Amino acid sequence: MQDISDILENRVLLVALISSLIAQGLKLIIELVKNRKLNVNVLVTTGGMPSAHSALVTALAAGIGQTLGWASSEFAVAVVFAIIVMYDAAGVRQAAGQQARILNQMIDELFHEHPNFNGDRLKELLGHTPVQVIVGSALGITISWLAKSTGVLVVNP
Repeated sequence: MQDISDILENRVLLVALISSLIAQGLKLIIELVKNRKLNVNVLVTTGGMPSAHSALVTALAAGIGQTLGWASSEFAVAVVFAIIVMYDAAGVRQAAGQQARILNQMIDELFHEHPNFNGDRLKELLGHTPVQVIVGSALGITISWLAKSTGVLVVNP
C-alpha cells in the first residue's frame, strides 16, 4: 500500500497528468467555440488542439529538469522520450489518419450503390499537426513552470 501512496505523492507525475487533463479540457472548449456545440467525445479521443500527449511529456521532462537538474540522466531520458512521443504524434499518427481518410472516401465511393454495406469506418483523427504539438508542448512547459513557481514542485537539495 505504501507504493501507491508514493506514486500519489510524486509531484512531477501529478503535474504531468494535470497538464494532460488541462489539454483535454481545452479541446472541449475549443470544440465548443469552433462548432458551437458541446462534444464531450473530445475528452477521450486522440488528436486535436492542443496535443495532450505533448503537454504530458513536456511537463514531465520539465518537472524532472526542475527537480533533479537539467544535467541529470533522468532529464535526458525524459527529453528523448518526449521527442519520440511528439514525433510520433505529428508524424506517424498524422500520416495514418490521412490514410484512413482516403480509405474511408474510397469505401464511400465504391459502395455508394450498395447502401446495405455496413463496413466500419476507420478513425481519421489520430495524430496532430505540428502546431498542435507545439501548443501542447508550450502548455506542458508552462504548467510545469507554474507548478514550480507556486511551490508545488520542490527542487531537491
